[in-house]
Amino acid sequence: MAGFLKVLFRNLLQGPSTDPFPLVPETFTPDRLRGKVVINKDLCMGCGICNYVCVAGAINIEKREDGHTITVWHNACCRCAACRQYCPMHAISLEPDWHSAHPEADKYKVIEQKTIAYEPCSVCGKMIRPVPEATLKKLYVHNDDVDLEHVRTLCPSCRQLEDARRSAGLPAAAEKKAVE
Repeated sequence: MAGFLKVLFRNLLQGPSTDPFPLVPETFTPDRLRGKVVINKDLCMGCGICNYVCVAGAINIEKREDGHTITVWHNACCRCAACRQYCPMHAISLEPDWHSAHPEADKYKVIEQKTIAYEPCSVCGKMIRPVPEATLKKLYVHNDDVDLEHVRTLCPSCRQLEDARRSAGLPAAAEKKAVE
């Protein structure tokens, strides 16, 4: 009995050991907490790797002629972060917001949906997802003579031809049109 009273007295002096979360809006959030999935549509290329590696089946990519739509069902997400780890474009992040409680009636409304529009290739007209500017800067970091805005709007085939012309010292397709 004396041991119990000793522990009780010590706990009364130290105060509570848990956060009073509902009463205090700001509470401690661990650094590596895996919260809600957020998609950066400026970086997403729609490759579908996130859909493939999602163990919970919470990510769906709907491809259309004019783009693609990514849907994340937060109610089904198990917060494993596999989508973030395997995304080659680093377009997926997990925000540290862990306040995901919602009424049962809203479980199908707790989604994040991003639509990424395609644009026509500036040379051949094929509908493509333009390459993000950050990716182009990494790809062409040592080529100062490359017009990144022009290369951004090229499909992969036209971009290969453009790079081959540049490597061979021939004028680029954009320069040819300007001369003609």
